[in-house]
Amino acid sequence: MSHPPPEAHSQRNVLEAMRALLSDDHSYERGLAVLRNLVDQIARDEGPAGLCDFTVALSLGLAEALARIAHEQGLATADLAEVWFAD
Repeated sequence: MSHPPPEAHSQRNVLEAMRALLSDDHSYERGLAVLRNLVDQIARDEGPAGLCDFTVALSLGLAEALARIAHEQGLATADLAEVWFAD
């Protein structure tokens, strides 16, 4: 998978978002609150363009992670995504 690198500030925001949700030192609900605060801050500071950049960077990061997992499991990335995001 090849894509242009996201802006540095978007990458930092994505990392901060992931840390909020994956940290072992607090509850899931608190992680969601931290993530919501981050999204609100991006909206205030950077407006719709910043939210768009954040969303694209987050999506690219997730796609890259899925591609790595799919490769390790010998699956097509689209098939793995279908399983992970099926209702």
